[in-house]
Amino acid sequence: MLNRVWSIAIILAALATSCILFLQPSLDQVNLLPDQGAAWYFWKRPDPNFASQASAWGGYLVHQFFIWGVIIWAKKNREALKDRTKLHFINWVALAGTAAFGLLHFFQTAIWYDGLAQNVSVFSSQASVILLLVVVLMIEAPRRGVFFGTGGKNFIGVKPFLIKYHGYYFSWAVVYTFWFHPMETTWGHLFGFFYTFLLMIQAGFIFTRVHTNRWWTLTLEVLVLFHGVVVALLAGQEFWTMFLFGFLAMFIVTQMHGLGLSRLLRWLFGGLFLIALIVIYSERGWGQAHEILRIPVIDYILVFVLTALILIIKRLVRKN
Repeated sequence: MLNRVWSIAIILAALATSCILFLQPSLDQVNLLPDQGAAWYFWKRPDPNFASQASAWGGYLVHQFFIWGVIIWAKKNREALKDRTKLHFINWVALAGTAAFGLLHFFQTAIWYDGLAQNVSVFSSQASVILLLVVVLMIEAPRRGVFFGTGGKNFIGVKPFLIKYHGYYFSWAVVYTFWFHPMETTWGHLFGFFYTFLLMIQAGFIFTRVHTNRWWTLTLEVLVLFHGVVVALLAGQEFWTMFLFGFLAMFIVTQMHGLGLSRLLRWLFGGLFLIALIVIYSERGWGQAHEILRIPVIDYILVFVLTALILIIKRLVRKN
């Protein structure tokens, strides 16, 4: 039953994403303003009004408090949710809420075409997801390490704190990103909304074995690679290789470990990564190869900085 509902939820997420294409006639009526550079979010209503803003922020706030309410209820009643092999009432509530808010955002886009992007920086949405992925690295570190299966012991002290509170941040990052964008029909938006639906499905399976399935959670981590590459290519940006090799490097160095893969298979993945890197940069120019370090360096710095901050705060709290 659990796996069947999980499979159906993923299929429904794909169908819901496909339904966004039906918004095209409404989207054609919106005359977007000219692009004004990297800090400008192109897909936002040119003439926002009270109704358009209220619909975006109202939808976001109700959705946000709904999912936080689900988390709070589940944590308070965790004794009744011990059986991780079946769906509980709260899972059905969370999944139904995901469907309802997806439908609400669909009609909100069709009628008002507005999002949170009207009032906040375009970088805030990107940063929220980046930080989410960094926290995942920290949570998973005791199991799979940080660098080629090593270094995980350094994160044992922060994992209980992150397990206890990560749901509140993760749900904020996902719901905020969901309402940041109108439901547009570009390939980048479609892939992004499908990815967001999958992350909301992950939240819906709280306190079930689906929520901690290592292959499923790895898939959610790795999908950001495809999203980043697709968006960069469609925008005509030459640094799509930064996303491709940056996130692939994260997979080789950290994410593929702890899965029980044989040493031979891991060496094979590493070899294929190096071959692809040599082929691409032999043509692209080795002077650009430094770009593949940007994402890993930023992520690993954040991992260690946040870990240090959490440990310091925990120590200060104990002293007081």
